[in-house]
Amino acid sequence: MQRPALAPVINTLVSPKGMTKFIPGLSKIVRHHGSLDPVLGRLGSLEVRLATTTKEIRKAQKLRFKVFFKEMSAAPNGASLISRRDVDEYDALCDHLLVLDHDAKKRFGKQKPKVVGTYRLLRQEVADSHSGFYTAGEYDIAPLIKAHPSLRFLELGRSCVLKAYRNKRTVELLWQGIWNYVQHHRIDVMIGCASLEGTDPKELALPLSFLHHYAAPPTGWHAAALPERFTAMDILPKEEVDPKAALHALPPLIKGYLRLGASFGRGAVIDHQFGTTDVLVILPVTAISPRYVGHFSAAANRQAA
Repeated sequence: MQRPALAPVINTLVSPKGMTKFIPGLSKIVRHHGSLDPVLGRLGSLEVRLATTTKEIRKAQKLRFKVFFKEMSAAPNGASLISRRDVDEYDALCDHLLVLDHDAKKRFGKQKPKVVGTYRLLRQEVADSHSGFYTAGEYDIAPLIKAHPSLRFLELGRSCVLKAYRNKRTVELLWQGIWNYVQHHRIDVMIGCASLEGTDPKELALPLSFLHHYAAPPTGWHAAALPERFTAMDILPKEEVDPKAALHALPPLIKGYLRLGASFGRGAVIDHQFGTTDVLVILPVTAISPRYVGHFSAAANRQAA
């Protein structure tokens, strides 16, 4: 399977000089998406789209800062403290999925689209050409990728939604956007880290043990946390895990992955900067429940009509 060439803008954004400029942001840089329409879906006043300018990416970074550092009390690094944005070197490589509310009002009653949700998407060919996947800093995913050389991987990360918009409608719109992106780029597998709030595994014993016992990957799809970062998830024996209570204790994002058909890697990783315990999501497209494939495909067809 021939892979598409990278958009020329990627080379501009990741040059050493360009990277320095990118972090504070230049509003006129345009990111092209080839034949893929940046607008990937619409539901009422909400729209899901890919960012096409650095200004839009900065808005996603501001939202991430608000959710991760203000609401969830993560510890920002120097660059984030100065810019009041959640920034890292991967922002220049990734595509940024945004949910905008077109009915949001700014100061003085002026109506202007507001970024209320975001996801960061990193395709394998981009990762291979640059710094690799972000996930590789926590999990040994190289054997997983090597075991499936004919499949195309996509990393999902930095997901967050503004508190007032954390509902089924916004999440479904995000997934409609991801599905359109997956279909366009012929993605076979989605991976990435998902987080549980808190850094004490004992306090997260029930959900972690549930994921270990009930959502382990099938043969050929295993991956584990890096040895130096590995935290055991099988804190409780299987017979002591109440699946219903465990599901209730899981964050909505992880429950959503489970519903789609995801499995989870071996071992968790404590992220002290973000105050979270991370788990590895592994979601082959072929594992997605047919009813969700039909739902997202129908939504995509309505958007195209």
